[in-house]
Amino acid sequence: MYPVIATNERGIVMRIIIIGAVAAGASSAAKARRNSEESEIIIYEKDNFISYSGCGMPYYIGGEIESADALTPRDPAFFKSKYNVDIYTLHEVLSIHPDEKKITIRNLLTDEVFIDHYDQLVLATGARAVIPPIKDTDLKHVFALRNINDMNHIKDYINSYHPESAVIVGTGFIGLEVCENLRNLGISTTLIERLPQVTPGLDPDMAVYVEEHLRNKDISLMTEISVKEISENYVILSDDTKLTADMVLLSTGVRPNIELAKAAGIELGETGAIKVNSKMETNRKNIYACGDCIEQFHVVTGKPVYRPLGSTANKTGRIAGDNITGGNLEFRGVLGTGIFKIFDLTVAQTGLSEREAHELGYNIAVCHNIKPNKPEYMGGKEMVIKGIADKATGRLLGVQIIGYEGVDKRIDVFVTAITFKAKVEDLFHLDLAYAPPFSTTKDPVMYTGMILDNAIHKGRPLLTAQELDELIESGEKYTLIDARVVTQYEKNHIESAKSIPHSKLRSELPEIDQEEVVVTYCNKGVTGNAAQNILMGRGLKKVYNLSGGQKQYSKTQNKK
Repeated sequence: MYPVIATNERGIVMRIIIIGAVAAGASSAAKARRNSEESEIIIYEKDNFISYSGCGMPYYIGGEIESADALTPRDPAFFKSKYNVDIYTLHEVLSIHPDEKKITIRNLLTDEVFIDHYDQLVLATGARAVIPPIKDTDLKHVFALRNINDMNHIKDYINSYHPESAVIVGTGFIGLEVCENLRNLGISTTLIERLPQVTPGLDPDMAVYVEEHLRNKDISLMTEISVKEISENYVILSDDTKLTADMVLLSTGVRPNIELAKAAGIELGETGAIKVNSKMETNRKNIYACGDCIEQFHVVTGKPVYRPLGSTANKTGRIAGDNITGGNLEFRGVLGTGIFKIFDLTVAQTGLSEREAHELGYNIAVCHNIKPNKPEYMGGKEMVIKGIADKATGRLLGVQIIGYEGVDKRIDVFVTAITFKAKVEDLFHLDLAYAPPFSTTKDPVMYTGMILDNAIHKGRPLLTAQELDELIESGEKYTLIDARVVTQYEKNHIESAKSIPHSKLRSELPEIDQEEVVVTYCNKGVTGNAAQNILMGRGLKKVYNLSGGQKQYSKTQNKK
């Protein structure tokens, strides 16, 4: 089938204008051209770089990527020769006039202001870095990292001034990736986070692994504090502490560029980004929007969210380009999937966090599955998988993974499962690839499903570390059984626990009221579950296994 030839209502060749030439804008133009060879396609971009790989910028700063050209492989000449798309850089769109189907543009080189007309308009205006209310953020050694120019300024500063110390404000993906790369350059680095934990998207009981790893890599970390002022060689914190800082990076999130849209009467969504439908249409006829300037919706909840990621920008740009040229692609939502590397540790998440699930009113089961990515005899390394599921339906809602190898493989399986509304019991039945160099015979994905299925459907409930602390503090009568061998118990154990090794549990089981709460635990959860089975087989009604065992519990206690 030949592509649709796009023309306007007058039968004349369609004129498509796209505002923005990074991920979404470039993707939109490429798809529109594939659909329609006859259309005129013009992109206006106020920056001097287009279609660049923003996610690679921290690694150029750190020297892992040697040439900046690797991040900017395409220029306007490339798009003209390959797609017959005209891209005008250093051209800023000043206003949109929807009723007249015109836009006003300024050439930033000549200061000339002129008018252009469109038949279809695509807004791919992206987002900008949030600059927090800190005094003197305009000093030359203070940076945000949002585009190639920002990256070059940081690299040039490092090469010219050879800073010995840096402060990074914020601990999201970019802040942590830059932190790693500055440390690899020998720059002493301090992370400042106003929240009680790093990586705000993770739950606290998973963020503790990232914090421990950062400290092990000689990164200074300060939480529950903020920066109020910056001077030429130090920052002043909210408690008046002064930290030496030869350079400062502000990594406190991004905000959608919606000013053009708002002034043109284009509707904004609940999150403050541009509101679009599944075809990327705005409320104004013939105007579409895509990329980091738009609001998305969550696959699990259907509710509006703002999750600006390069992968989503490319996807929504393709959908916009298809629909402006007669196609019918529709957006299917996001899960907020993210993955990043911090030194040799990999951190990934998708779907709802435990915190979000509670806020949305779900009655959830939570598990912490600690398993190697492949057999230890093949060099397997432990990963911690936190799974969140809906008790009412058994549907998997979200997953977070901390590990060293194979995290990307597992998170993508979970993404696929959640997208297609899989239930926890479905995970065991996945025919996943197995060979010792790649996985264990029952993959950690399958184990996660088994643990949650046991908790929801098989009467084998779990208790998280936080819930155990709440039980201990509640004054309710309970029995806590450490099912490990005595030497492990003596090395470390939860204060109120009784040592009854699994091998002796049948013969040494004390008298316990059938209605009393009993909690079992071991190192990671497997033997705790075996002890739980014995106790339930003896008629006890309220027996819980500690999720993630002593290992997970000790992590949360260390944080306190």
